[in-house]
Amino acid sequence: MELAHSLLLNEEALAQITEAKRPVFIFEWLRFLDKVLVAANKTDVKEKQKKLVEQLTGLISSSPGPPTRKLLAKNLAALYSIGDTFTVFQTLDKCNDIIKSKDDTAAYLPTKLAAVACVGAFYEKMGRMLGSSFPETVNNLLKSLKSAESQGRSEILMSLQKVLNGLGGAAASCHRDIYKNARSLLTDRSMAVRCAVAKCLLELQNEAVFMWTAELENVATLCFKALENSNYGVRVAVSKLLGTVMATALIPKQATVMRQNVKRATLEEVLELMATGFLRGGSGFLKSGGEMLKVGGSVNREVRVGVTQAYVVFVTTLGGQWLERNFATFLSHVLDLVSHPRATQTHVEAVYSRRCVSFILRATVGSLLGEKAQIAAAKEICQAIGKQMKAVEAVVNDANSENKSGAADVAASQHVMVCALQELGSLVQSLNATASPLIQEPSIGLLETVTSVLLHPSMAARLAAAWCLRCVAVALPFQLTPFLDRCAERLNNLKTSPEAVSGYSFAMAALLGGVHQCPLGIPHAKGKMVVSIAEDLLRTAAQNSRLSLQRTQAGWLLLGALMTLGPSVVRYHLPKMLLLWRNVFPRSLKELEAEKARGDSFTWQVTLEGRAGALCAMRSFVAHCPELLTEDVIRKLMTPIECAMTMMSHIPSVIKAHGAHLKASAAMVRLRLYDILALLPPKTYEDQHVKVFMLCGILQLQPNSASGSGALEHDPSSIYLRIPAGEAVPGPLPLGVSVIDASVALFGVVCPHVSYKHRLQMLDHFAECVKQAKGVRQQAVQLNIFTAVLSALKGLAENKSTLGPEEVRKSALTLVMGALDNPNPILRCAAGEALGRMAQVVGEASFIARMAQYSFDKLKSARDVVSRTGHSLALGCLHRYVGGIGSGQHLKTSVSILLALAQDGTSPEVQTWSLHSLALIVDSSGPMYRGYVEPTLSLVLTLLLTVPPSHTEVHQCLGRCLGAIITTVGPELQGNGATISTIRSSCLVGCAITQDHSDSLVQAAAISCLQQLHMFAPRHVNLSSLVPSLCVHLCSSHLLLRRAAVACLRQLAQREASEVCEYAMSLAKNAGDKENSGINMNPFAPGAGSRRDAHSRHQGVNITETGLEGVLFGMLDRETDRKLCSDIHDTLGHMLSSLAVENLSHWLMLCKDVLAASSDMSTAAPLGGGKDEESEKKDEMDDDSMFTTLGEEDKSKPSVAPRWATRVFAADCLCRVIMLCENANKAHFDLALARSARLKNPKNDFLVLHLSDLIRMAFMAATDHSNQLRMAGLQALEDIIKKFASVPEPEFPGHVILEQYQANVGAALRPAFSQDTPSDITAKACQVCSAWIGSGVVSDLNDLRRVHNLLVSSLDKVQAGKGSSSQLYRESATTMEKLAVLKAWAEVYVVAMKIKKEAETKPKRVLKSTEEDEDDFGTVDELPPDSLITLVQPELPALSRLWLAALKDYALLTLPAEFATQLPPDGGAFYTPETIDTARLHYRNSWAPILHAVALWLNSTGFNVSESTEDTAAAMPNSQKRATSIMLNQTPGTPPTTKSLPEINKDRMHLILGVSIQFLCSPRPEEPVEHVTSCLQALHTLLDSPCARIHIAEDQLLGVELLSVLHRLLLTWDPPSVQLLVTGVVQQIVRAAQDYLQEKRNTLNEDDNEEKENPLALGEGGESGGLVPGKSLVFAAMELLMFILVRHMPYLSSKVSDSPSHVAAKSHLSEESARLVAASVNILSDLPSLCSPAGCMTILPTILFLITRVLKETAVKSADNQVPPPVTAALQGIKTIVTLPTVKTDETQKQWTGLIRSTLASILEDSQPEASKPILDEVSILTAITLFLWSASPEIIGVQSLQNGCMNRFRSALNSSDPWVQAKCYQLLLSVFQHTNRALSTPYIHSLAPIMVEKLKAVERSRPNNNLELLAVQEGIKVLETLVALGEEQNRVQLLALLVPTLISYLLNEDAFASASTASKDLHEFALQNLMHIGPLYPHAFKTVMGAAPELKTRLETAVRASQASKAKAAARQPPPTVHSTPTIKLKTSFF
Repeated sequence: MELAHSLLLNEEALAQITEAKRPVFIFEWLRFLDKVLVAANKTDVKEKQKKLVEQLTGLISSSPGPPTRKLLAKNLAALYSIGDTFTVFQTLDKCNDIIKSKDDTAAYLPTKLAAVACVGAFYEKMGRMLGSSFPETVNNLLKSLKSAESQGRSEILMSLQKVLNGLGGAAASCHRDIYKNARSLLTDRSMAVRCAVAKCLLELQNEAVFMWTAELENVATLCFKALENSNYGVRVAVSKLLGTVMATALIPKQATVMRQNVKRATLEEVLELMATGFLRGGSGFLKSGGEMLKVGGSVNREVRVGVTQAYVVFVTTLGGQWLERNFATFLSHVLDLVSHPRATQTHVEAVYSRRCVSFILRATVGSLLGEKAQIAAAKEICQAIGKQMKAVEAVVNDANSENKSGAADVAASQHVMVCALQELGSLVQSLNATASPLIQEPSIGLLETVTSVLLHPSMAARLAAAWCLRCVAVALPFQLTPFLDRCAERLNNLKTSPEAVSGYSFAMAALLGGVHQCPLGIPHAKGKMVVSIAEDLLRTAAQNSRLSLQRTQAGWLLLGALMTLGPSVVRYHLPKMLLLWRNVFPRSLKELEAEKARGDSFTWQVTLEGRAGALCAMRSFVAHCPELLTEDVIRKLMTPIECAMTMMSHIPSVIKAHGAHLKASAAMVRLRLYDILALLPPKTYEDQHVKVFMLCGILQLQPNSASGSGALEHDPSSIYLRIPAGEAVPGPLPLGVSVIDASVALFGVVCPHVSYKHRLQMLDHFAECVKQAKGVRQQAVQLNIFTAVLSALKGLAENKSTLGPEEVRKSALTLVMGALDNPNPILRCAAGEALGRMAQVVGEASFIARMAQYSFDKLKSARDVVSRTGHSLALGCLHRYVGGIGSGQHLKTSVSILLALAQDGTSPEVQTWSLHSLALIVDSSGPMYRGYVEPTLSLVLTLLLTVPPSHTEVHQCLGRCLGAIITTVGPELQGNGATISTIRSSCLVGCAITQDHSDSLVQAAAISCLQQLHMFAPRHVNLSSLVPSLCVHLCSSHLLLRRAAVACLRQLAQREASEVCEYAMSLAKNAGDKENSGINMNPFAPGAGSRRDAHSRHQGVNITETGLEGVLFGMLDRETDRKLCSDIHDTLGHMLSSLAVENLSHWLMLCKDVLAASSDMSTAAPLGGGKDEESEKKDEMDDDSMFTTLGEEDKSKPSVAPRWATRVFAADCLCRVIMLCENANKAHFDLALARSARLKNPKNDFLVLHLSDLIRMAFMAATDHSNQLRMAGLQALEDIIKKFASVPEPEFPGHVILEQYQANVGAALRPAFSQDTPSDITAKACQVCSAWIGSGVVSDLNDLRRVHNLLVSSLDKVQAGKGSSSQLYRESATTMEKLAVLKAWAEVYVVAMKIKKEAETKPKRVLKSTEEDEDDFGTVDELPPDSLITLVQPELPALSRLWLAALKDYALLTLPAEFATQLPPDGGAFYTPETIDTARLHYRNSWAPILHAVALWLNSTGFNVSESTEDTAAAMPNSQKRATSIMLNQTPGTPPTTKSLPEINKDRMHLILGVSIQFLCSPRPEEPVEHVTSCLQALHTLLDSPCARIHIAEDQLLGVELLSVLHRLLLTWDPPSVQLLVTGVVQQIVRAAQDYLQEKRNTLNEDDNEEKENPLALGEGGESGGLVPGKSLVFAAMELLMFILVRHMPYLSSKVSDSPSHVAAKSHLSEESARLVAASVNILSDLPSLCSPAGCMTILPTILFLITRVLKETAVKSADNQVPPPVTAALQGIKTIVTLPTVKTDETQKQWTGLIRSTLASILEDSQPEASKPILDEVSILTAITLFLWSASPEIIGVQSLQNGCMNRFRSALNSSDPWVQAKCYQLLLSVFQHTNRALSTPYIHSLAPIMVEKLKAVERSRPNNNLELLAVQEGIKVLETLVALGEEQNRVQLLALLVPTLISYLLNEDAFASASTASKDLHEFALQNLMHIGPLYPHAFKTVMGAAPELKTRLETAVRASQASKAKAAARQPPPTVHSTPTIKLKTSFF
């Protein structure tokens, strides 16, 4: 597009394209212009303005469509406001002339409308610049308003609205005219016109004072009238007008009041007016009373809904503060509405009025008030309830109850009660734990008030009170158990009052139903209590006829509620329940028959109620305890159910006999029966299928309708069921309706299981019924029948079964086809669906073809709307259910017919249905539709450009088609081909048009289309325009639009979070400028509302400096829709993960602002707007559910402080930020680094710089009222401690930065240990405590003690045992808390022991540092290293016992299910048998640290401590004595048999090893790695102690098992830390075996001196040398070690290196891998010592091969000459093996020699160095050779070939260019030369000494330049000196003749000395020292040598003199230099 256009319209291009494409081309140019004009250069615009104006005004008369005219008007107005305004009046006149034109033809209409739109746009944009001309324009518009048709009327009204907006107060002279003309149209028959009028009047009331003064009553009446027979759009518009006018009347706008003296209305007057609408509707008070009587006086529902919505607008407009101040008045007014007899004339109407009032309260109190104000509101509501209840009690207690008015009052009061209690419940539930002040303040008396209503005479009020109690208990779970107890007690005390029995049982049932929302549950015993109460009620029901009904109902209700507690509770009561159920029903058919004859109407009523109750309890059982439904139980349930079915057939005769009042009870039985049958699997009642089927079928025939009238009293059982998602309060429908619904559901379940014969009978019966019914009843019957048929077809499809033979199909078809032409649209829909489902179920191509053909013919011939809509839907459904493949051959015909129908402009209805079907077809055909995309798209675009916007349904379907097409084309949309580009641009234009539509649903469709486009072709979606429009929608009053916008933002934020945030901020910048706000961001362009309205929405959007994130956080406080909130969470999550690290302070500020509300409820958040849709659902047209609140208009109102749920989310965000930073940059957790980076670039931002904020936020959260927030805060605190514990404080070395926050952490933890804190929070706090104590931060003993005392107090609680009195929660909550305490102690103990161990390994340093620090401030804080252990020590005896008990429990609980019988019958030390399933989880979380602690304790002292049973018993209260005795395997009562210490220790070992092996066998992948490491560390620690070593070595299989488990663990767990720990444990096992073997050998040596049995033959392999896999420890260890080696050095394994996938390149080992390999090599070299000599010969080849390979692979030369760990280990290993004492027996000698020789040979053979390979480190190889030379006997390695190899290696090293290698070589030679065995050393001396001497002589010419070279020379000289020493006296002169001259040649003369380098000087010094040393040693030989060469002598003498002189000089200055005779760098490990 951009290519085809400049600013001007490209007229040549326009001329070239076809007629059909021109409108699109023009529209695209206008879109382009709209974007460009704003950004264009003013001079450019002015140049082309004339031509542009011509082109644009020319377009006015080319009959443009609605979107085109909107854009055209917008562009013209923009052009004038940017360019010159000279010709604006001409253009205006042109438009006025067109408007005046008398041409009324349809063809001329679009031109007229375009002119009207232009006029509106001019005034809106330029306002008072056009001031003088406005009276004429307005008159002109008003004149044409009288004669215009509906489209013209709405367009003119919208223009008037814009004129008013643009002119503001200046248009005052026309206000009355406009008002007079517009008001009559408020009752126009076109809904679009009504909307337009409402919006126009809304604009008018801004300035026209008379509207809310003199005309106020008339405006109200008009609005009421306008609401009659209105649709949703009208109700929204009119209620907004009504609410705003009323609010203005009460509090006028400042400016208008200043101008005129206004009489303000009082609140009473305004509310009175609104109430009139609510109670009397549109008839108002203007008509005479007579007419009212005639109408019957019921208020039209639409009016009531509209007025309800107006109330909400009224309050929202006045704002939260106003509501806070006037809440009492408002509440009493609203409650009066529902107590008014006119609002409650019938039951259904009363329920409806109640819903309206509840909505008003929820939408205002729920969203406008902050938490503090909500608490105040709750108090008010409480008082209102109390007042009502007093009045009721007065009437009830009044003995003379003749006074009729009293009874009426009581009846009316029930509705007030319901509304007030529901709102109170919702309030408390939304406040959650923040509502605790309400309960705790006795002055409010909330509980007393609510409980008093449980005695209200009306059932509805009692149920509402019960519901309210449930809400309170769910919000404050600590109240749940006390409530239950209180209700139980009152029930017992007031058994004789029917109301009390009913009310308190309702309350108990409701509370039980709420338990599943409280994670901590209730004590198990409460279940028993409920059962006994219920049993008692059922038993005594018959004793007193006044109470029979209530007691029966109450008993069964309680049992039904009990079932919701789930199988763990119900399991215990099941036998009793089955018995009760059996007894309610007759046992046999005979008894059933006999029953009919007996009884009066009352006994029948009680019987029926009882049976209904029993069935209801059964249904609850089946629904909530599916695990208990064994075949046996189902069989027992079926007996009463079958009986009930038989009874249903007798009921009609009973009703006939005893009167119709039994009908309700009978219906209730029927409902319960259907419910339970639908839940049971149909197999269970196979023999009854037909009976059930007929039962259901008969019922479909009663008419019913009661939408919107759900209420608790229709079905009391819903008080304990789970609420369907999206509803605040359960609202079951009236009984009649529910029964039909249930029968329909059951019909669908049973239908697939009955025979074809019965299906046919049923269908014929249905057809017959339809024929017989007449009028309204026929429609109702048909609806029920169709729902049943659809349900049946759906059931068949899900069961993959068929419909049946031809006759069944025929019958079904007749039924369906008859309804396709039914005038009722709902029936047509049902018929279409049924047809599609039938085709799906029959599944034959011929059948489908027949159906399709039938509809094709019908559509070609039929002309009436009804059949065209019905059959077009039928086509869509056929394709939808059969799918693309099955219906492919009919695709072409279907599409062509539907495309033709969609163009039928005369009937929007036909267009809607055909487009809907088209969308279904596009969706279901998938890629097969690809060929039809272009024609469909062009039709969609044409329609979008021509269909009037008032036909919103058509536009909605167009949007749906567009979305389906985009999905069909899919990823192809990225392409660049010509066709694809066209398709893509068409889609984008389509989206643009729908985005600009005024209807929210169409806009939502546009957003989802753009979202799809963005998914397939992200480059082509322009975010810069999309994001701002989405942000505007976030404040829309329509839930669906907000949902769509957030869903789209969520997708965008996933990929491009930063762009999204930038564009949103740009909106904030523009919004400040009012002119811009009109242009850029108003997707509600003309027609959607005045600009004022758009502007007010901006203030709603209110994107401030917190950006889009801020707005989303603000939305979380107002939105209640689950899907919407979860999408907001996701969007914020995506934004956080991609932006938070770069923009830390911004995100932390956001979280901090939200969390700050915890500490101060009144602070306002920086977010505007407020709305809350409690009960919105998807179907836009259902008013009751679509009331919404509208955007705020006034910036001054502070918005609501963030609510607790948002604060919890913010705390979670905080934890996520910390986690993200952890993965980002080290500097986030290093203060010094962060500061230096900050200095380099001030923009850098690091987490550590915000530490105080982090701590503060965590503190605020952890000390809040809300329990969820406390949890989140503690979690954040724990994260902070863990991440920052080790961060040093750069200014105070030796300290960490967290030290300054000790007080904060302590203060945050303290409240969590108070008595009334829930267990889960205490458990979390224990975790934080242990993290804090273990972090090592706390340096002051007193601070440490404070936190430590918290843990001590908790430990006392644990030891106190199972205190029954204080129990509020489920037993497993206590388990959780106790285990958390033990786990925390265990963690602290582990850390304490670690610190102690570290202190023991380096005791000296500590002493020294304290001496140095005496003068420093540090010593005060220094904690002595064992202080922690001293704190733990006193508790250890108790702790160790509890830990062992916990481990025993855990061991028992992890037994597989088949050992369940072995579990102790009354639970373990910390769990009860009833809560075993939940307890398992808690044990699973805490066993690992406890295991580690126990291992440490046993290792340090424990193996010497016996657990004397008496102490244990004394330390525990009775309840645990029993448990302890069970744990010690004694029956209670027998005297304890004291076990010996070894036995106890054996038990402990078995326990620990058992737990470890069981866990390590298969740790679940989601296990935290800490558990694995804890477990391995525990094993390692344990094996430190001799006791455990003996245990594991004695039983070799234990060791083997442990090794194989560890091997398995390595296969599945990668982290190096785990692998290192595993090698540690393996080493321990091997060491244990070694020690044990050594012990055995020693004893043998001592004992068997006489027999001379060879002690060496002990060990694995015995005489033969064979190792048995699975029994051999050595084999298991080798397997495991081999695995580690190959994992890190794959090339060790021939299998791996030969495989084709293996890549030859060897990477450098990482540090961790190197450590692992080294550890493995170490263990490998230990293994031979476990074997007998023969065994050694079996394993040594492998071991030696591995070691030499590791040596050669890892001995790589490094720059700093470091020796890698594996090399060190390999060398050590070689030494260990070569010096093995055991192997040299006669049998193995030969094999041994061969092995050692080949090992040395393989080390010597050097694969020639290649370029690619890293250079081998010669030093390590030489070291290895030297080891062999030293350790092995010369007979073995004195072979010539080996000797030559060794010498060559030394030779090449001596000649090496690297001084380091030389130095090392000299050192190693020294050791070889000194070998005691001369036979070995002599050949080496002979061959290598000459080379050395040569090398050392050469130094004179090239003196050393650095320390390394100097070192080499020094080492060489040392070797020579050694040789001199070794030589015999007679050869000494010759040897010295080599040494002395060499040394003297190193001396420098004085001149040279001055200029020499330091290394050179050092050499001189060294030589001199050595000469001085040698002289005295060998005086004779030395003299001989010196005498032989006089020049040597002189050099020596001068050097000595010079040296003495310099010494004398230096003596004054400094101490003499130390001689560098020792090498500066040593080999790391000494092997000799």
